[in-house]
Amino acid sequence: MTLRVTNTLTGEKEPFEPRDPDSVLLYYCGLTTSDPPHLGHARGWVHVDVMARWLDHLGYDVHHVENFTDVNEKIVARVGEDGDSEESVARHYVQQVIDDMRSLNLGRAEVYPRVSEHVPEIIDLVKRLVEGGHAYEQNGSVYFDVTSFEDYGKLSNQSVDDIESQGEETEGEKRHPADFALWKAGGVDPDDIADHQHPEAAPAAEACQTAQTWDSPWGEGRPGWHIECSAMSMTHLDESIDIHVGGQDLVFPHHENEVAQSEAATGTQFAKYWLHVRLLETEEEKMSSSLGNYFTVADAVEEFGPDVLRTFLLSTAYTSRATYSDETIAEAEERWDRLSRGYERAVEACDDVDAYAKVTDETLRDAVADARSAFEAAMNDDFNTREAMTALLDLTAAVNSHLDAHEQRDYQGLRRAIEAFEELGGGILGLAFGDDDSGDVSLAGDVVDLVLNIREQEREAGNYERADELRDELEALGVEVQDTDDGPTYRL
Repeated sequence: MTLRVTNTLTGEKEPFEPRDPDSVLLYYCGLTTSDPPHLGHARGWVHVDVMARWLDHLGYDVHHVENFTDVNEKIVARVGEDGDSEESVARHYVQQVIDDMRSLNLGRAEVYPRVSEHVPEIIDLVKRLVEGGHAYEQNGSVYFDVTSFEDYGKLSNQSVDDIESQGEETEGEKRHPADFALWKAGGVDPDDIADHQHPEAAPAAEACQTAQTWDSPWGEGRPGWHIECSAMSMTHLDESIDIHVGGQDLVFPHHENEVAQSEAATGTQFAKYWLHVRLLETEEEKMSSSLGNYFTVADAVEEFGPDVLRTFLLSTAYTSRATYSDETIAEAEERWDRLSRGYERAVEACDDVDAYAKVTDETLRDAVADARSAFEAAMNDDFNTREAMTALLDLTAAVNSHLDAHEQRDYQGLRRAIEAFEELGGGILGLAFGDDDSGDVSLAGDVVDLVLNIREQEREAGNYERADELRDELEALGVEVQDTDDGPTYRL
């Protein structure tokens, strides 16, 4: 089955046909490193991670690039709170982004370029646009002339005449209200950071003194926001790429401006397929640092763990509306528990004496094959992770039905189920089936047994409050305790 993707550029779901039949050039707009990453950011990360994994599974050589925007007025607004300069604040949050990515079991991109290390490439690209008649200099700043690019507005489906000022530059310097800055003269104006400052940050005038600037043919200044991604994408991929992914809120103006400046400079299509991830909502508003309604990745991983979070984020397709709430996260916890229990039951049964070479359960084997087919069909249908997750849950149900109905187990059928869990759920969705990096499992089990024995002694002595405390402490460490007629059992 051919992979089909929803292309914002055409508004259609199209067959995916990369320029090179053997490789894929994939660029993802990364974060402005001015705040702790939250689950809204993680939604994009995890979906792009699964896209890259699936493309690799299909046999493509995937070149995945994701940037860090480490030069921005929002970063300057954090000076004095998270660092003593724009550079140190950016470094602080770049490290946090990297740590959070690792905690969510994201595969590594081929490279993570930063704006600050690509200023020469940005200046060269701006020069090409000026020399080609697509940009002009005013008072040390350089603006893109939207009227020079006939197709301006094609990504967001707008007409130039309908676009009002993009509002980020001095109106008197621009020839057309929709023109946008490629290079900004001077440093950062204190008024530009006022809306982003926290009470703990340094005074605006003091913070702005730490803003980075660079020499250019037009004088000392800083790169505009939109030109950055074009320069970094061209540097590390090519002037024309296959897939450009970003949040839905970036279609206009950011991605529209990327299209215009890139294609005006090169004369070739910048990105063939534009994929946009819908924003994560909470209480019917987008989750956003500026709105203060966010749940940081670090706190969420600590509270729920990476597998529950990946299950939550992948339970809706990237093009579908997704909402964070107590109810939706509880649903994800229940789904992950069903999946992990099904996998563990399959492993335990497969390694048990009652798994036989000549026992055959065609119902189980057919269910494994059906789950694989359904998973592959879902992923080829615009990376539909929701339906892919449903296929794994169906596989779990088939495993449980087999184990509940048969005392003698189908070893080969169970082995196929285990491989499907690990290859599809682990290798593609990034869930930790069978992974354990927490040390010696047998030692952990011995320690839990010791604590449970002490708990039983406390109960026999009538110290029920202390026994309950021990149970609660075990559960806080991830040990689920169940009391049965035959004594306590547990699950890590």
